[in-house]
Amino acid sequence: MLLVGFGAGDPEASLAFVRRFQAAMYGVAVAVVGDPGLAEDVTQQALERVWRQAELYDPCRAPVRSWLMTIVRNLAVDTVRVRRPAPLDSHELERLIGAMTATPERQALAGELSMRLRTALAQLPPEQARAAVLSAVHGISATQMAEIEQIPIGTAKSRIRAALRKLHDSVPSSEDLP
Repeated sequence: MLLVGFGAGDPEASLAFVRRFQAAMYGVAVAVVGDPGLAEDVTQQALERVWRQAELYDPCRAPVRSWLMTIVRNLAVDTVRVRRPAPLDSHELERLIGAMTATPERQALAGELSMRLRTALAQLPPEQARAAVLSAVHGISATQMAEIEQIPIGTAKSRIRAALRKLHDSVPSSEDLP
């Protein structure tokens, strides 16, 4: 009903539709493009496409949520392709494949895993949290971290190892996901 109202331009239905699905659509866009600002643009484009194509939706083929996520994912993948003149490295390719093959169950578990990781990261001492983020997220080596943090390399290695061990103990690995 919300989709029909959204497609027809009903202000109340449109507002309810956007409020209901916008966060999930944005989450898919961020997972694929990796840039929050660009993900906002992709989400906006997806909402425009849904508005224009609302009458094409067939409830026999897929639930509305799945249809929306497919539109967002496809737009996000197209955006990444257009913005990348060079071939993707293997890590980026794996991330895109994972986003394209994600099921609603896997997305829900990934959201839970993300929340657990953020909580575990917040419980680390600040220097270990920085070490974990610099090494695992930004790919900074222990040598580079020692220079950035102005600490001995052994200390940098110890912080990385301690942080990752604590995070590993607090958060299940991706292998535990279905």
